[in-house]
Amino acid sequence: MIGANKKKKVSEFATAYTVGNALTKGGATVKLSALVMGLANMAHKQIIKGLIFLAIEIAYIAYMVSAGAYYISMLPSLGWRKQEEVFNEQKQIYEYVEGDQSVLLLLYGVITIAITVLFIYMWCENLKSGYKAECLSKAGKEINSFGKDVKDLFDKNLHKTLMFLPLMGIFIFTVLPLLFMIPMAFTNYSVKGDHLILFDWTGFASFGQVLGLGGKLGKIFWRVLGWTICWAVFATFLCNFLGLILAIVINRKETHCKAFWRTCFVISIAVPQFVSLLVMRQMFQPHGTVNNLLLEWGWIDNPLPFWTNTMWARVSVILINCWVGIPYTMLQVTGVLQNVPSELYEAAKIDGANAAQIFFKITLPYIMFIMGPYIITQFTGNINNFNVIYLLSAGKPTPVGDSAGKTDLLVTWLYKLTIDNQEYNIGAVIGILTFIVLSIVALVTYRNTKSYKDEEGFM
Repeated sequence: MIGANKKKKVSEFATAYTVGNALTKGGATVKLSALVMGLANMAHKQIIKGLIFLAIEIAYIAYMVSAGAYYISMLPSLGWRKQEEVFNEQKQIYEYVEGDQSVLLLLYGVITIAITVLFIYMWCENLKSGYKAECLSKAGKEINSFGKDVKDLFDKNLHKTLMFLPLMGIFIFTVLPLLFMIPMAFTNYSVKGDHLILFDWTGFASFGQVLGLGGKLGKIFWRVLGWTICWAVFATFLCNFLGLILAIVINRKETHCKAFWRTCFVISIAVPQFVSLLVMRQMFQPHGTVNNLLLEWGWIDNPLPFWTNTMWARVSVILINCWVGIPYTMLQVTGVLQNVPSELYEAAKIDGANAAQIFFKITLPYIMFIMGPYIITQFTGNINNFNVIYLLSAGKPTPVGDSAGKTDLLVTWLYKLTIDNQEYNIGAVIGILTFIVLSIVALVTYRNTKSYKDEEGFM
């Protein structure tokens, strides 16, 4: 069955209009389109389409001649000319001569490579389009005019039109920064050694510093990674477990004033999260509300070290995160509970199942089936939960001389490395490693959920 589905999927997207067929089976104009883009389209009366392809080729060549080739050529060295003072004989003054800036050369080099990849894609589309026009002409079939192609973009190809802007947004704001960050990890771009203006390729040296257990940086990384995973597990589990219990209690038939109780918890969502976190941070200070009340009641003799002791700080951020996150889970579970088919409960009661059996055999599996992807998303979000950690503890307590505190996550440590310490190469390494951890965890866990394996399990 699976094999049949795969074959169906392949045949659905299969086409005879490929680059290989265009270069081997196409006519002279099609083959010449490999050199002069749009030639085959213009030869088959698709003038505007052909001119667009030709304009793309001319624009690319002009860009490469004027700047692109230079940026590509500078990638191996990343520049070497320093800013210097040069005496101007004519003006009898010293003038600054601008030197190379490695970060700009790297950025423009990456952009040039991205533009080249896009050009290669358009080159392939040019060949396929020209070959298609030739085949349709030989078969005596109608060849779409430019107006017909534009009309199709708002009809049968509407999905392409609607997806264009989102895809461009992803490419510009997600893919390009990622492509820029990855090569930065293989340089010495850092305030250390005065490598902020001119820096060099260093291979995997930065990765060795971060992953090695022998150095100080490596020890900090593994400590922060361990706490990040522990934080994500506890924060995700507690929010979902307590939110689940709360939703079930409110959803019981015996519970009165359901709307009132739900409204009470929804109100906490209406308050901006950063406001709640900043208020909580002040309340748990040594002279904050919590410590003052405990001292007045005589429960403690000295203020509790909520943000100065490692264990207290870690427990505090987890519990406060529960206060912020539980209402969201409660609303999610409430929506799921209200959509559990009543026939399942009726059948279970007829079979003599008790309340516990109904919960573990019907309610919980149904909730997990629906909320499996949401829990995975929440887990990955907690790994990158910058707001809660930074606004509550700012990563403290921080050992003397360390760049990361005891409550710092990988994402907050990355922020400190780049913004505070200007160690951009190490920050890039942390970003790449965080991406790898998240990708593995998200993909492995999602592919093992029933939501993925059995999409119609509860249909």
